[in-house]
Amino acid sequence: MKKHNFSAGPSILPQEVLNKASEAVLDYNGSGLSLIEISHRSKDFVDIMDRARALVLELLGLEGKGYQALFLQGGASTQFLMVAMNLLEKKAGYLNTGAWSEKAIKEAKVIGDIYEVASSKDANFNYIPKGFEIPSGLDYLHCTSNNTIFGTQMKSFPKTDSPLVCDMSSDIFSRQLDFSQFGLIYAGAQKNMGPAGTTLVVVREDILGKVSRTIPSILDYKKHIASDSMLNTPPVFPVYTSLLTLEWLKSVGGIAGIEQENEKKARLMYSEIDLNPLFKGFATKEDRSFMNATFTLEKESLKETFASMLKEAGISGVNGHRSVGGYRASMYNALPIESVKALVEVMSELESKA
Repeated sequence: MKKHNFSAGPSILPQEVLNKASEAVLDYNGSGLSLIEISHRSKDFVDIMDRARALVLELLGLEGKGYQALFLQGGASTQFLMVAMNLLEKKAGYLNTGAWSEKAIKEAKVIGDIYEVASSKDANFNYIPKGFEIPSGLDYLHCTSNNTIFGTQMKSFPKTDSPLVCDMSSDIFSRQLDFSQFGLIYAGAQKNMGPAGTTLVVVREDILGKVSRTIPSILDYKKHIASDSMLNTPPVFPVYTSLLTLEWLKSVGGIAGIEQENEKKARLMYSEIDLNPLFKGFATKEDRSFMNATFTLEKESLKETFASMLKEAGISGVNGHRSVGGYRASMYNALPIESVKALVEVMSELESKA
């Protein structure tokens, strides 16, 4: 039985993407060769990379606006350092909304002076700070759009005279935004885009080349752009699977289409959390994530019963992060609403047994 996969990442992918990707591993495009054994310099793979990069810009509405899309390695964690290496000259601002923001701040401090413009650490990151002042003249302002661990999501983004940098690892391609407000976006693929192993970077070229330091080649965005995202051997399979996922996204109506589905899933999930007295949401209501619903069970005595019911229903991956506890339902783009209905049904049934 195919399980209902609520994993926070690596996470669920569309079944048709898994089918096509698995076929390509055995024989890519009738070539008699596996996708993962062909040269990354071959016409076949160069075409894959070019199509993937172009489709990213098309879906984000950034075609012809001075942006480049790159598929790199090292996860979003490498981008914590790479952003600062390429953009930080004097001082950068960071909005601290959770564990990944804290990691980004820690890595950037290796490079230079960091100013924390606001933080929600005082409430274990269960809300998004608002109404804070942003100093002028920052080299950039960094934020994290969605916080997988704590289940919060930025609904709007600060206005600043500095380039806005955003870690969108867990909600990229999930909702409509004016993506041109960002100077740089980065995202690990393993939530809404593909398997772990590649990281998407979308950068406006005019913000690069302004720091005085010498940047090691492999950490230099400009060199990756000049090499068409193939400065070194790229992660062939994750890039191809990301292309398939982006093509699937386009086929279901693009970001506008998937946003409607994501809103339906989130409304259904949060309605049960709010109406069922056995459960309590973790994140502040106005900042709740459409991607990751975090909640706790009010009666500890029912924990084992709930776990047994989840297993019987084929529901996987709903345990919360250790820093929050409780439960987390990750509802990424590829998760069908039927899976959310299955989880809600179990939660409702638990109430009837209590």
